Amino acid sequence: MPINVVLFEPEIPQNTGNIMRTCVATNTILHLIEPLGFKLDDKHIARSAANNIKDLRYFVYKNFDDFLSKNEGEFYFLTRYGLRGPHDIDASDPNKNYYFILGKESTGIPKEILQKYLDRCIRLPMTDKVRSLNLSNVAAIIIYEALRQQDFVGLEKFEPENMKGKDYLLK
Repeated sequence: MPINVVLFEPEIPQNTGNIMRTCVATNTILHLIEPLGFKLDDKHIARSAANNIKDLRYFVYKNFDDFLSKNEGEFYFLTRYGLRGPHDIDASDPNKNYYFILGKESTGIPKEILQKYLDRCIRLPMTDKVRSLNLSNVAAIIIYEALRQQDFVGLEKFEPENMKGKDYLLK
């Protein structure tokens, strides 16, 4: 079963494009909850996604309830208000669906949604100097934490031979 990243009403196309590229690199499925702050065919997304968008598995939903009605699994909400850290989640079973839900850049995930899932709210530890990290950075961190717990199943651990190859530095 794949790891899933859910973007709740994303606003900035470059962030979504970067997340798309990370999803392609990690076999992660992307879920987009409308309204979106951009068009999916926006030239900024194509540039950020580095022409990998053709390999992206993604779904678009009209709203959060539409998303919930079509998906089952373990839901985690990334928020600066979370009382648990990424080390508190268990995403080790590759046979389960894990959904990591990230809010829009300006306001995050609505409080009304977070209150229903308090035990599923995750905060990335950081100093008191910043309010939050960039959305695409948060997505990459949580995706790779889940993949680490699954021993990066299905991913190349070395440079593929169809690129420069595992022994590139030895030549």
